[in-house]
Amino acid sequence: MPHVADRLLPGAPHPLGAHWDGLGVNFAVFSAHASRIDLCVFDEAGRKELRRLPLPECTDEVWHGYLPDAGPGLVYGYRAHGPYDPHHGHRFNPHKLLLDPYARKLRGTIRWTDALSGYRVGHQREDLSFDRRDSAAAMAKAVVVDEGFDWQDERAPRVPWSDTVIYEAHVRGATIRRDDLRPHERGTFRALSDRRFIEHLQRLGVTAVELLPVHAVLQDRFLVQRGLRNYWGYNTLSFFTPEPSYLATGELNEIRAAVRRLHAAGIEVILDVVYNHTGETDHFGPTLSWRGLDNASYYWLVAGSPRHYINDTGCGNTLNLTHPRVLQMVMDSLRYWATAFRVDGFRFDLGAALGREHGGFNPGSSFFDALRQDPVLSRLKLISESWDLGPDGYQVGRHPPGFAEWNDKFRDTVRRFWRGDLGQRPDLATRLAGSGDLFNHQHRRPWASINFVTAHDGFTLRDLVSYQVKHNEANGEANRDGRDDNLSSNWGAEGETGDAGIRATRATVSRAMLATVMFSHGTPMLLGGDEFGRTQRGNNNAYCQDNEVSWFDWRLAGSDEGRALQAFVGRLAALRRAHPSLRGIRYVARDRTVAPGVPEMLWFDREGRQLWDEAWRDPEARALGLWRAAPDAGGIDLTLTLFNGSGDAETFTLPAAPGAWQLLVDSARPEAGPDFHPTGKTGRRADDRADVGSGTLELAPRSVALLACRKPAS
Repeated sequence: MPHVADRLLPGAPHPLGAHWDGLGVNFAVFSAHASRIDLCVFDEAGRKELRRLPLPECTDEVWHGYLPDAGPGLVYGYRAHGPYDPHHGHRFNPHKLLLDPYARKLRGTIRWTDALSGYRVGHQREDLSFDRRDSAAAMAKAVVVDEGFDWQDERAPRVPWSDTVIYEAHVRGATIRRDDLRPHERGTFRALSDRRFIEHLQRLGVTAVELLPVHAVLQDRFLVQRGLRNYWGYNTLSFFTPEPSYLATGELNEIRAAVRRLHAAGIEVILDVVYNHTGETDHFGPTLSWRGLDNASYYWLVAGSPRHYINDTGCGNTLNLTHPRVLQMVMDSLRYWATAFRVDGFRFDLGAALGREHGGFNPGSSFFDALRQDPVLSRLKLISESWDLGPDGYQVGRHPPGFAEWNDKFRDTVRRFWRGDLGQRPDLATRLAGSGDLFNHQHRRPWASINFVTAHDGFTLRDLVSYQVKHNEANGEANRDGRDDNLSSNWGAEGETGDAGIRATRATVSRAMLATVMFSHGTPMLLGGDEFGRTQRGNNNAYCQDNEVSWFDWRLAGSDEGRALQAFVGRLAALRRAHPSLRGIRYVARDRTVAPGVPEMLWFDREGRQLWDEAWRDPEARALGLWRAAPDAGGIDLTLTLFNGSGDAETFTLPAAPGAWQLLVDSARPEAGPDFHPTGKTGRRADDRADVGSGTLELAPRSVALLACRKPAS
């Protein structure tokens, strides 16, 4: 049992949180409306409260105190005194133990009980009542940590945006079924740092792994009651604390070791972060941290009715980032992960909510301004999910310079085109060229468009071509959750089938969509597991499926089909790396050339003719040729990408080029490679020496082909 002093020394109001200086621990916590805050010290197991010590000082609305002779491993929480007056936005209740918003590590887990609520559950006055039960036995507690780690000469890869290929994955789901790992390491950061997993990413050509939320997760009460879990983790309990279940030994340095090993392999680490809401939900939710410390400061409350919360997130509450201390908490959290763990970037869940001010979404909001000027954070990769559920919540393309954004218009257009929908060719061309209609302003670059066809939210790639409708019955919501219009096609049978023709069509369409992502200007993102055919059995909202529905089945990766698809993805990434014209470091200007007679970009029909306005308007047209040229070392890189979105084979006449076109990849014939050439003018297959600059190439239904012609420097 640790020795604990009888009282606290004044300490300092900064930094916020609990910090060990070698002689003791300084505690500092913000509350503008509390009348008193107590530090509660617990035994090492977090079960018995040993001392309750009032923080002796409050400076600029920060309560603080110093506990001498305390150090790492100390278990603690807070109790806040003040008015319990929901009609005025205040919900103080000292009977509720509160988690430090700056906690670095947790002891124990939250055990759901009505005692966690600040009001008497079931009372006729609802949340206007007051609950006097102590919640400490059901609460997780904070632990003081030592942040020391020997990084040695570790250096971040700093991959340019134009060279970036993102792989979205879940820490637990990616490795929990890896039988070649020790059981306690599966589904943890230690497994992510395993050499075999890293080599898998390298073979795919991945340069950045984007991890679903790793902040400590509050398991929703309604899911626990159903026997389910919040698997995705978009329900934050602490913005500074890693999810304990992702640590094999419970040590924070596991994350640092994983980052270090990924960096050594040239792979960056991007964290999906949730700063738009907390797990305390609405006015009927529990009192766990922010609500009990200063509800009126931390959350957006309804004007004229501050008992209720503005719910722009669909999760019951919305953090108020216009408040300077709330903004500071978010910035401190981001900076902590960027410096203490050296991550390379962040993807902001419901990013539009972070830019909301009193007048609605503002690209010049305090959050965006603070982030863009920060000397540490502004240099990282910043990605936004550019929408929320509030008024005018769709803001794709309206984030400020420096941000990349998930481009759902790319996703939907690509799905429609390969499904065979009418009139998709003009929109597909826009997406292939980097979605300039959305991002070509304020000198933004094409990399601002994060291009994807699948992500954690929705069907996997295999399910996208296997299911006509969602199948979310396992979620316990009568299949009412999740998106109804998935722009998918099962190609003749719902779900898995033994029909060889349907399976072949699905494989062809899958490869075509992967090629479209990789060969478009912008930043490609792959959903982890798509590279070997992962399925969620038609569930397009598997947020609560912490089981084999969501976990990677690595047996698929070892199958013949799985190995072939992985090799195809790796080949696409290698081609993207090798050809600057596929990456597009800037938006194309009309009639711009890279050399005399070599336009930067041209569009062709299947007859090899440049497309004109009337042709673009043909709704039945599903064939498209894209010529792109870019300077390259010692010459010009010239590529031609051909798209056949129809259900019939199409013969493309190739436009004249300075040299012979060489076929690099054909999604319908993945075995075709650089030693294969299209047919010449005679209709026969040309040999390696033939000049087929004006030849033809037949594309199978629903396929993509990439050709290249290198022009030496003049």
